[in-house]
Amino acid sequence: MNSDYLTDAPTVWLQVVLIAVLAVPAVGAAVVALLPRRLDRPARFAATAFAAITLVLTLLLPFGHTPPRGWFSYGPVTLGTPPGPPAVPWVDFDKAWVPALHIDFHLGVDGVSYPLIVLTALLTLLCCAYTAWKGDGRALAALLLVLEVGILGTFLSLDLVLFFLFFEVVLLPMYAVIAGWGGDQRRAAARKFVLYTLFGSVLLLLGVMTVVVAAGTGDMLALPNAGLGHTTQCAAFALFAVAFAVKAPLWPLHTWLPDAHTQAPTVGSVILAGVLLKMGTYGLIRIGVGVTPEGAHWAAPVLGVLAAAAIIIGSLVCLRQTELKRLIAYSSVGHMGFVLLGIATLTVTGLQAALLGNVAHGLITGLLFFLAGAVKDRAHTGELADLGGLRESAPRLAGLLGFAAIASLGLPGLAGFWGEAFAVIAAVRRGGPLWLTLAALAAVGGALTAAYFLRLLRRLTHGVPSVSVRGVPASAAGAEWLAWAPLVVLTLAVGVAPALVLAATSGVLK
Repeated sequence: MNSDYLTDAPTVWLQVVLIAVLAVPAVGAAVVALLPRRLDRPARFAATAFAAITLVLTLLLPFGHTPPRGWFSYGPVTLGTPPGPPAVPWVDFDKAWVPALHIDFHLGVDGVSYPLIVLTALLTLLCCAYTAWKGDGRALAALLLVLEVGILGTFLSLDLVLFFLFFEVVLLPMYAVIAGWGGDQRRAAARKFVLYTLFGSVLLLLGVMTVVVAAGTGDMLALPNAGLGHTTQCAAFALFAVAFAVKAPLWPLHTWLPDAHTQAPTVGSVILAGVLLKMGTYGLIRIGVGVTPEGAHWAAPVLGVLAAAAIIIGSLVCLRQTELKRLIAYSSVGHMGFVLLGIATLTVTGLQAALLGNVAHGLITGLLFFLAGAVKDRAHTGELADLGGLRESAPRLAGLLGFAAIASLGLPGLAGFWGEAFAVIAAVRRGGPLWLTLAALAAVGGALTAAYFLRLLRRLTHGVPSVSVRGVPASAAGAEWLAWAPLVVLTLAVGVAPALVLAATSGVLK
């Protein structure tokens, strides 16, 4: 334990919980994979149990430790100011791993990472339960737990090299999920996903090595005071920005996403949209802004322009989509554009809008992909031309689709509103012709978002029931409601009380 960064040392049991958050799903994946084939059904339920334990452990992380102040120091007026003293995580574990290379096994959690950690654990539990009900096999359940280890490790890492390693853990399991359980074109989509992600990984590795060599350490708590030069920060940030843009994905590096979502199984799409994309935007906040703030300030106008382009282009493309999952996938490009716009402002309002946008997108788009999977399972097609009249044949399913759609378009009172609205407000407060123009374009993009989701609802739920959906059951199965209900409740809760997410950041963003 590195006491240099601690003013109020967390208890040993919290460190044990922190390690267990990674160890439990890792052990669960091994147990599920090694169980005999004849125990396939018990293995799937065992995976659900391991995921449930992991969620409980994540809920214990904030206990017994008061969230400290001071990781970011970007004020609402002073922009591009280097961070102040290193933040004190709520709880961390720091152990020398490769001393010769100054690489530590350093894990920690604070208000920036905690909402995404809980979101990851929740969506993994719901996907494991859904897999157990669907009977897709223990291999898929084991892969979901491996994905959870990689994503949680990314959010928990406080060492750049360790962050990179966990970032890469996700690649092969997601490839296997798409290629093994996807649609007819699953292998081509999986290969495209891998090629794009490997390209981003190479750039991320170059950025990590640039910083580590220049600073002599990869510790994210020490790097803000490591004295990195302006040129080094700008070069490293450029590498980080492109690498994370591929993962997010952000326009114009987004073309792998619609294919991957369209071909992936339902649980693959939920994990991909719900939390895997957040690794990119989280990386921009944690590493891009936190480690190389001068580089972030230098590139902020370019990021803002790309964000506005993503919002507008993503919305226009959605208006032309004819396939359900592909439309939802392209909507993520626009939503991540709002997140990037918030980050680009480098203000407290913008960064909090980005964090809210990340959580809201995970909840709402995860729900949308669960519902899209239910429609495809019943109608055996995702083509909007072959769907219609769902409110007559399956009124409850149509009602939930309507709820998720209006939440995604940013209706006030639901989770999707806050991140988008305050990203625009942050751009307005930033001031100047450029940022005011970007705010106006983002607002237009919000209106286009409403247009394509209302078009989706008109095509899918209204009209005379088509041949494809006349046999759709009027009610969903109990296991499906079990997967959907927490997302519905949290979408309402975050919409009514965004402080559920922002309270954790009050001591981290100042």
